[in-house]
Amino acid sequence: MQNTLGTGFSGAKLGAKPSLAGSSLRFRAQFRPAGARRSAMNIRAEKVVGIDLGTTNSAVAAMEGGKPTIITNAEGGRTTPSVVAFSKTGDRLVGQIAKRQAVVNPENTFFSVKRFIGRKMNEVQDESKQVPYRVIADGSGNVKIVSSNVNKEFSPEEISAIVLRKLAEDAAKFLGESVDKAVITVPAYFNDSQRQATKDAGKIGGLEVLRIINEPTAASLAYGLDKKSNETILVFDLGGGTFDVSILEVGDGVFEVLSTSGDTHLGGDDFDKRIVDWLAGDFQAAEGIDLRNDRQALQRLTEAAEKAKIELSATSTTSISLPFITATADGPKHIDTQLTRAKFEQLASDLLDRSRIPVENALRDAKLKYTDLDEIILVGGSTRIPSVVDLVEKLTGKKANMTVNPDEVVALGAAVQGGVLAGEVSDIVLLDVTPLSLGLETLGGVATKVIPRNTTLPTSKTETFSTAADGQTSVEINVLQGEREFARDNKSLGTFRLDGIPPAPRGVPQIEVKFDIDANGILSVTAEDKGTGKKQDIKITGASTLPSDEVDRMVKNAEQFADEDKKKRDIIDAKNQADSMVYQTEKQLKEFEGKVPEDIKNKVNAKLQELKDAIPSEDAAKINETMESLRTEVMALGQAMYSQPGAGGAGAEGAAPGGDAGAAGGEGPKGGDDVIDAEFTDTDNERAFQRTGTLPVNRRMLQATSKAEITVAAPSPELSELAIPPAEEDLSSLPQSLALTPSPETELLDLALSPAIEAPLSLSNSSETVLQECNCPPGPKGDSAPEFLNNIFSFDQARGILKIDATTIELTGNLVINGFTGVKQSLFIGGDPSNGSPSTEVAAGKLLVYGAGDQGPSITAFSAGENGFAISRLTVQGQLFEDPAGLGQPKRVSTGLF
Repeated sequence: MQNTLGTGFSGAKLGAKPSLAGSSLRFRAQFRPAGARRSAMNIRAEKVVGIDLGTTNSAVAAMEGGKPTIITNAEGGRTTPSVVAFSKTGDRLVGQIAKRQAVVNPENTFFSVKRFIGRKMNEVQDESKQVPYRVIADGSGNVKIVSSNVNKEFSPEEISAIVLRKLAEDAAKFLGESVDKAVITVPAYFNDSQRQATKDAGKIGGLEVLRIINEPTAASLAYGLDKKSNETILVFDLGGGTFDVSILEVGDGVFEVLSTSGDTHLGGDDFDKRIVDWLAGDFQAAEGIDLRNDRQALQRLTEAAEKAKIELSATSTTSISLPFITATADGPKHIDTQLTRAKFEQLASDLLDRSRIPVENALRDAKLKYTDLDEIILVGGSTRIPSVVDLVEKLTGKKANMTVNPDEVVALGAAVQGGVLAGEVSDIVLLDVTPLSLGLETLGGVATKVIPRNTTLPTSKTETFSTAADGQTSVEINVLQGEREFARDNKSLGTFRLDGIPPAPRGVPQIEVKFDIDANGILSVTAEDKGTGKKQDIKITGASTLPSDEVDRMVKNAEQFADEDKKKRDIIDAKNQADSMVYQTEKQLKEFEGKVPEDIKNKVNAKLQELKDAIPSEDAAKINETMESLRTEVMALGQAMYSQPGAGGAGAEGAAPGGDAGAAGGEGPKGGDDVIDAEFTDTDNERAFQRTGTLPVNRRMLQATSKAEITVAAPSPELSELAIPPAEEDLSSLPQSLALTPSPETELLDLALSPAIEAPLSLSNSSETVLQECNCPPGPKGDSAPEFLNNIFSFDQARGILKIDATTIELTGNLVINGFTGVKQSLFIGGDPSNGSPSTEVAAGKLLVYGAGDQGPSITAFSAGENGFAISRLTVQGQLFEDPAGLGQPKRVSTGLF
């Protein structure tokens, strides 16, 4: 991601021809490659990405420039197959490369894992028979997926975590910053166990899951972001493995879910299975062989079925050809047949009928008719099936909205929610609902509902229960989710026991049960005996969610896998770079044949051979070290070449070996080896000076003088300092603004300001500007300042440092000032402590200041008040304090950063 820092100064001068007495306006901007190590104190506000973790494909998006944007993966795709494979050598493959293993390595290629997440083995018997890999139950009845190539059993959460980690890594490369916070979507009809399991998958994958939101709701966020007038929309979400319908009121930034319904056993995979069964049935009738018992043949059938389904969305007939599908004593057998759209619709007619029911249920729960709907939004790749579109349009009597990409809209909506949580998006209110009723098992096996379905989240409800027998001293509480009348027909989320109830007649004890559902749709239950005050929280013993110690173990395993993958990737990268370097060096040697001394050429050849010998090794450090040695000799080769009489052309005198030409005209550096003069181009239209050319790699500073705006666009990582001294003492010679635009692989770290300026200060960038150090001497301290403000840094007019009181600071991102040294140093923003001048207004964004280690407080904003300084927000070692009354007595309000 490209960060931009714009610093604008305008307004009245400090007086008639003030003298700076030789001081200078000095901006120091330091850049470093993105891969370089950070200081421990370099704290950044991170992006929150939105992830659509799909059954078949997944996608990741983020807010860029105020709009949600799909992030392309490392292979250049906008979606990533939700597939993980383990090769015969034990390598872990993810995404498209894993999907290609499905036919040749079916037992170790795991797809459609979302169908198993958060569920018991006895719930997924049918699904387990439809996949070519082994699905078994562990000792608790939870689902495990077996890989023979690595001799391990994986939970569905672990496989999903591998997909999530790839999405996060691809997003980090795209954005140019680390990604460890996410919003993940789930089908609206996912129960509590499935939601918690998805959250666990995120944790195992190294992500902090800030929110779980429903897929149709996310789609509505992307669709309705710019809607001003109120609309009632129906989101019809038919994905690879699940089907959801939600009805929402959208408009003026409010997204209210009126109802939701669905079927977690209906999706594109089921349509594929209809074609697979038809092909296998015909083949069995002709040859007497059931191909579904052959894992490799079954996978080939499944891929051919999916391909045929997709083609029938655009044509009325498709050919299915599977040569050598199996063999008998008579020889090899083949499948070569035609499938028409009409036949396909006949095969899937029962699935289409099933999709009607959730639509009707959602409308009934919302107390609406089809005529009340304003828009129909189709989500999920399976909504491209023509018969599905026809069904929706016939049911609703309205043309379906095709303006959103059904594969991407859920991830885009999740990114919007991520932007809301990160503070990038405002004026949006999301009111989601619980998809299924929640309750308890009571006497006689009856399911007693506590929170009915389609209740707006978050919610809390308390009900009072009692004992069913005289002298009963404990109660077993079975928490249920579902719509059936009896407990046995609903999903049991877990059981827990409340002991220590004093013996009493039946119906006398008062047991208060409290249900809390958070914004993620995840439930917590507490039971309290009102007589004794004894409480008990739910301890899940029967649900399919993972215990916390098991999640922690999986997190460590995932990190170990990630480390191993990184080592393998580093070796491959080093080998690729080395191969390229060998090719370029050999080419250069041929070009310079007879033009350079033989001894220099021999040194290059010796290092070249060393690199060739190092490439077959698996030692990345050795390969990199050998490349560096060869690079040194090649630079000497280039220097020898260009030192020949007549070599180099114009500007050669200022050239650096292996680099670009120096300043125009061939002049060398002025002011020592570390500073050069760079050429600037004056553009009258924009009154901007643009640096032209590229700095030689052995130069570290760029100097220039200007009365207008100075723009340094996309400097190379080697540019570490930018100094702008005034040409004369009159302040009119100072630049009016400075704009730095780092290239994507560099990162702004350091900016020092020490001018005397009376003007608004504007700091803008797309996410956050990090200031690593501030070269500003401390100013005077006021007697009225509270004790904890002593010894602070201050920008103070009296000392000629920087006058920003009685002005406005405008931040589009966060300004983080970091890495102060000395005792209890921090930053003063606000009124002058000595004279009670007006306070500074922080107009937007946040200003975060961190001391070094345990060196003292960090002040985000304060101003002069009747009782001294009014501290509005204060952070000390990551704890947030506020003093809105201005009494100089801040109180802690949270233990986290902003």
